[in-house]
Amino acid sequence: RGVAVDKTERADGYTEYGAETIAPLLARGVLLDIAGWKGGDRLPPNYAITAEDLDGCARDATIEVRQGDVLLVRTGFASAWQDEATYLAAAGVSRSGNLWTAERRVRAVGADNMAWDCMTEKDPDTNMVLFGHAHLLVTHGIHIIENLALDELAASGHREFCFVGIPLKFRGATGELSPRRAAAWVMPTRGDRRLR
Repeated sequence: RGVAVDKTERADGYTEYGAETIAPLLARGVLLDIAGWKGGDRLPPNYAITAEDLDGCARDATIEVRQGDVLLVRTGFASAWQDEATYLAAAGVSRSGNLWTAERRVRAVGADNMAWDCMTEKDPDTNMVLFGHAHLLVTHGIHIIENLALDELAASGHREFCFVGIPLKFRGATGELSPRRAAAWVMPTRGDRRLR
């Protein structure tokens, strides 16, 4: 937005575009259960989810990821939350997966891991880790939501839902320091036992 970071950053937070300015997310949500699609409860440690993985999972689930969506990716690592070493070695999205995601012009992404990106992959052009953080956040303004609990949603079989994400309004904080209260609202269908 044309505002230099060094002009707005202070010891007590940012003077412009702090977390208090982040709008709530209310959008179509889609879940790509990559772990389930690959046939397991959890992807291998440090697995790099590729564009081919995202595309294949979406195709097999008959889900189209569209502009304005909130794309959630399940790695299966939420179940390792209490095991720090295992959780920190979670699968994440590769460079090609981030390019695929940005091309679809989603509004936000989220995953059940610590950092969205594959932490062991370096971008060959920049030698940078966390390619998605730069490409999605900085270049495209796509929010990243991490440490989500997606197992129950995946087990429900629902792949489309209304996503609600409300950031905590910490004045002057970055998005990294503003937890987002996230929920997936699923409408029951006529075949659903809960609808009586």
